[in-house]
Amino acid sequence: LTQPVTPDLLVSPSSQDGDLGSECPEDRGNWTGRLDFLLSCIGYCVGLGNVWRFPYRAYTNGGGAFLVPYFIMLAICGIPIFFMELSLGQFSSLGPLAVWKISPLFKGVGMGTILIVSLVAIYYNMIIAYVLFYLFASLTSDLPWQHCGNWWNTDLCLDHHVIRAGNSSLPINISNTVSPSEEYWSRYVLHIQGSSGIGDPGRIRWNLCLCLLLSWTIVYLCILKGVKSSGKVVYFTATFPYLILVMLLIRGVTLEGAWKGIQFYLTPQFDHLLSSKVWIEAALQIFYSLGVGFGGLLTFASYNTFHQNIYRDTFIVTLGNAITSILAGFAIFSVLGYMSQELGVPVNQVAKAGPGLAFVVYPQAMTMLPLSPFWSFLFFFMLLTLGLDSQVRTEPTEPGVHSRQPEGSGDPLLLQFAFMETIVTAVTDEFPYYLRPKKASFSAIICIALFLMGLILTTEGGMYWLVLLDDYSAGFGLMVVVITTCLVVTRVYGMKRFCRDIHMMLGFKPGPYFRACWMVLSPATMMALLVYNIVKYQPSEYGNYQFPTWAEALGILMGVLSCLMIPMGMVVAVLQEEGTLWERVQQASRPAMGWGPALEENRSGAYVASLAGSQSPKPLMVHMRKYGGITSYENTAIEVDREMEEEDEEESM
Repeated sequence: LTQPVTPDLLVSPSSQDGDLGSECPEDRGNWTGRLDFLLSCIGYCVGLGNVWRFPYRAYTNGGGAFLVPYFIMLAICGIPIFFMELSLGQFSSLGPLAVWKISPLFKGVGMGTILIVSLVAIYYNMIIAYVLFYLFASLTSDLPWQHCGNWWNTDLCLDHHVIRAGNSSLPINISNTVSPSEEYWSRYVLHIQGSSGIGDPGRIRWNLCLCLLLSWTIVYLCILKGVKSSGKVVYFTATFPYLILVMLLIRGVTLEGAWKGIQFYLTPQFDHLLSSKVWIEAALQIFYSLGVGFGGLLTFASYNTFHQNIYRDTFIVTLGNAITSILAGFAIFSVLGYMSQELGVPVNQVAKAGPGLAFVVYPQAMTMLPLSPFWSFLFFFMLLTLGLDSQVRTEPTEPGVHSRQPEGSGDPLLLQFAFMETIVTAVTDEFPYYLRPKKASFSAIICIALFLMGLILTTEGGMYWLVLLDDYSAGFGLMVVVITTCLVVTRVYGMKRFCRDIHMMLGFKPGPYFRACWMVLSPATMMALLVYNIVKYQPSEYGNYQFPTWAEALGILMGVLSCLMIPMGMVVAVLQEEGTLWERVQQASRPAMGWGPALEENRSGAYVASLAGSQSPKPLMVHMRKYGGITSYENTAIEVDREMEEEDEEESM
């Protein structure tokens, strides 16, 4: 007799023999190894925002004291919503559009997500193009932004090498001067002097255009074969940035004056904790750095086996993201401390956030080091691998204030993989018979279309359009999407039913911590953020440039359009039902017939025989025939069935 198989808790029976694909839906694709999913999530969350946003946000909001609200908000908003998205994707094996079989009335939420991701993908790849531009510019013996005297420099340019050569012991006022790196960025890379504003884009910068084409080509090649190819790419793009970050950290802390920058970064100011602004900043940092609401997490999880341990993965990724942010602060501010000492100015005069740090301050710091082209190449190669992984997520510079320059978090390459995979997966899951066999061609069409839409960003006035997209494409619209998702899952679908689904997957139900956050704490906190952002709204600007009224109206329309997808989807869902208006609403809010685990063998209770084409009323027998006995997961399914029968009896009584 064949001995019963009793796999370890939370380890899929199909993974016992190393075949992780046997339990996944056919033709859709799946991760080829356990680490593919975990590394993809790490690359998606850990990235540019950790390097160029968190350190600045920390020191401006109480230094070391900022870690208190940061970890509290991580526990209230970050971890629970992260786990919810992974659970929805893994349970259904569906993308962010088709997953709304859970409640077809709210399918517009998925449509809003796709719109947001598409807009962000357009401008995020432009940031990758900037990184590629600097990467190629670093392949020289003398960095082009190291000295003044080039054709793009002005009389305001001040060379720090001249300052050091003068051996001046007096502090120098640099407030009315411009560094060579800043003029290289604005006058050479962007050539922004050729545009008078957003209404005057000027000529296309062909060097930037070619870099944008290259970035889209890289993204397409990496997602060409779906998660089977991008899953292998992340082994490099998710881990290599850590190697470079450690190298920059070691080099930074060994520089003279490094402690000055680290002290400036971490000195705790506990009086800041009494300010609501600090708590809002912490919540915003968590909300955007983990990338919830963009559909990437849900898409990644949809390619998992049914019993993948996403509970463990949630804590690994979220806590790893937080620790990486803190370590990145040491790497960045140690170099800024050295730069401060070299220039003889306070650290706060050289510390900036966003692209001001990535494309101006840090490149200038690299010119002060021996072998500066080598360190510059490493830094921008790190940003590249951070970028393609997931594509940038936008963050307001201050609560309720739109970012003046593009923000981001998540590995740019992995982010781009995630955003493109989200769009392609969402649409192909809606039309699987037509698009799934032609996924490569469909992906190429999407990449070409988004590249053409992004051409305006390569013009001399492209930065104005990039700032507008960054400010409005994923602001309040993204929060509305996440809040609605949380409320639909817990109120419309039902907390008890959702916990039962997780029990089927993982072998245990979520504890009181997750249930309390999902029901009350997470949606209440996000609603407070949404209201605060609306009340503290300020028009966009870039430096001293104020955007015209029509540009503001266009930006607001971008944000509102993603929200309007929700009522539009409701109207369509109601029209497809029959009966009175209330009966139609009730029917459309219930899970669709096909909702549930993608494979028949994973279905039990209410999900038995609800799968299209199902012929077996007892899918558990499939497992028994396949594995030679009842496994721990079949026992879990039997328990779930018993609970559902008892609840039905109670309701009938």
